[in-house]
Amino acid sequence: MRIACLAWGSLIWKPGPLPLSSAWMNDGPLLPVELCRTCDGGELAVALSSSAPDSPTFWALLNVEDLDTARELLRDREQINRERPEYVGTIPGEYEGPYGERIKEWAASKELDAVVWTALPPKSKDEEGRMPSADEAIAYLEGLEGGVRDHACDYVRQLPLEIRTPYRTVIEQRLGWMPIDK
Repeated sequence: MRIACLAWGSLIWKPGPLPLSSAWMNDGPLLPVELCRTCDGGELAVALSSSAPDSPTFWALLNVEDLDTARELLRDREQINRERPEYVGTIPGEYEGPYGERIKEWAASKELDAVVWTALPPKSKDEEGRMPSADEAIAYLEGLEGGVRDHACDYVRQLPLEIRTPYRTVIEQRLGWMPIDK
């Protein structure tokens, strides 16, 4: 099977245990993503958000034999609770989510058999599904200190240039967290 993993955040520069069999390619499906999910490490991560504009995404082939293995490896990498199976999107499968048709069309154009992706929702103020405003996102990041702030800054700065979201622009303007020259 030709199974791909979609990415728009740290998977791109830190895939961890994901067995990639290709480099990350920047012609994934256009999906609505934004810096809108507070994470355990303190960073404000890129996540799917229905209120965000479409953005390019990345994809890589996985060196796995079946979709179940791909799901489990992504779940482990992202530390997704097994009680929330919908947080790992799959085509084909029962966890296609609201962007399933768009991803199916893209996958067909790439002659892929299956696709997995992180389907975590926005999270703000410890509330799953809550989309922070741009001002709330900035206030959150400004309130971080020390190593946690450094980590959050590094996350934003390492995002590929193609992931150009409204909140990223505001973060660059107000906090000066500019992309790392590569």
